[in-house]
Amino acid sequence: MAKKRYIDTRDQSFFGNYIYDQVIPEDHFLRLLNQLIPWDDFTEKLVELYAGGGEYGRPPFNPTQMLKMCLLARFYNLSGRQVETFINENLPAKYFVGLGLDHRAPDHSTLSVFQDRLIKNGNLNIFEEILERIIAVAQQSGITFGTIQLIDSVHCKANVNTAKDQFRKGEGKGPRDPDAKWGAKGKQKSKDQKGKVVYQTKYFYGFKGHVSMNAENNLITSLEVTSGEAYDGHHFCSLVEHDLAQNLPIETYAADRGYDDGNNHFYLQEQHLNSAICLKDNRTKKRDANKQIWLEMIKTPAYKQGRKERYKIERKFGEAKQNHGLGRCRYLGLLGFGVQAYFTAIALNLKRIVKELTGVGLKTRCPVLT
Repeated sequence: MAKKRYIDTRDQSFFGNYIYDQVIPEDHFLRLLNQLIPWDDFTEKLVELYAGGGEYGRPPFNPTQMLKMCLLARFYNLSGRQVETFINENLPAKYFVGLGLDHRAPDHSTLSVFQDRLIKNGNLNIFEEILERIIAVAQQSGITFGTIQLIDSVHCKANVNTAKDQFRKGEGKGPRDPDAKWGAKGKQKSKDQKGKVVYQTKYFYGFKGHVSMNAENNLITSLEVTSGEAYDGHHFCSLVEHDLAQNLPIETYAADRGYDDGNNHFYLQEQHLNSAICLKDNRTKKRDANKQIWLEMIKTPAYKQGRKERYKIERKFGEAKQNHGLGRCRYLGLLGFGVQAYFTAIALNLKRIVKELTGVGLKTRCPVLT
């Protein structure tokens, strides 16, 4: 087997390390992140995406360096061009990526090729493995995982102007993003012309990320992506199954009414887990004796505590949209959205791990470009 070769970025030069040590504080977020995560663990998996596997042909940049660039883009909500400039003008970012002082960052087109390579891989298994590895690192580092798990979905608007897309269809052309679909995102309270309060369903055109998060440490443990019309309840069991495979100390699952499905309750019962899924009125207010089991369920401590914790996952979604760009898709297609969603989830988890272990948070305002 030939030795894997990468472009020499001179990150281990004495001069470079000396300057980095003098300039970058010991408690800088990116320095701590570099120390806490075993980044080399990801290199072998990522290099498999390259045609020569790093052994033949022109040496590529180390794929872990490209991964770090993608994460910086998600940390600070930057485009490819912006993250290239950010790294070249910011010493902590250059140190984090593993570049020598006199070495420029891979350009934005190289980053685009790397991201396209991830998308063209055809599935999101490599991201799932990276997310699992980060959860394992958190467990090994002593971060406490609680017994309550939260499940919900977050919507993301497609990178499509729907008015122009409708015009395209009128000309006999296909949609800009064939994978995107219309979906509902709750009801909006308003008043009609007579002043009567009415509730109208709000719709969006795009995709959904189905997320499972630990209520104790706010780490995202499982993720699935679908088009916008997908029924949330159908993804509950698979998220639970993925959580359980990671040996998390879970006892209770909490979710909103969109997951109140008999199959989901039964699945939790089979797994000897408590259900804190919010119940619909048709279960608790129906006029027959069958509602007694549900009335008893809502009185249990597990149900009450799960309901109290559920707001945390909504807060996490707000953080993902406001600070990390998950409100709108950067790429076209379901796989493109999946890449963005996984990068965002991984970035959120890395932020949380550093905060839990060191007390140091990430300043999401980009110090160069704002």
